[in-house]
Amino acid sequence: MLVLFNKPYGVLSQFTSDPLGSGGTLRDFIPLRGVYPSGRLDKDSEGLLLLTDDGVLQHRISHPRHKSWKTYWTQVEGRPTDEQLERLRQGVILKDGPTRPARVRTLPEPDLWPRDPPIRVRQSIPTAWIEIAIHEGRNRQVRRMTAAVGLPTLRLVRVAVGDWRLDGLRPGEYRVLQQPRSRARS
Repeated sequence: MLVLFNKPYGVLSQFTSDPLGSGGTLRDFIPLRGVYPSGRLDKDSEGLLLLTDDGVLQHRISHPRHKSWKTYWTQVEGRPTDEQLERLRQGVILKDGPTRPARVRTLPEPDLWPRDPPIRVRQSIPTAWIEIAIHEGRNRQVRRMTAAVGLPTLRLVRVAVGDWRLDGLRPGEYRVLQQPRSRARS
């Protein structure tokens, strides 16, 4: 089984309770047993989270060796220059080493649900949206990449993992896809 879930802002990508008691968990939204997240999406990010009961599929989705592209719509502070976008495309240097090249393009403002709570807005600083696709999975990687080129992330929404898309799911909703269990190779 594969579950597509639109993780709301502030929800942890785990079923166990939040030790700080500051937000919800997957248990608050998904009553299914035996499914586990394939990868993670930090508490401050929204969007597509895949869950499965199939360990082989979970590994294939989340392990960087399999190069599952993860696509994000990112609202950034400032207006991206061609040079900043090209730096993201080439890969940037982070404290834990260089990132792999990313697929990057500017976006018109997407038709998304309002975030709760809303992002901070500063009247004197414009914002813009970019689409970034990566196939790594470092902690807060997209946020760190945009900050490294001078474009702090204000809102981050994952819209796709590989061929699976968020299409039509509202925050907190999930869709179950029936899929045969993977078989171990002998």
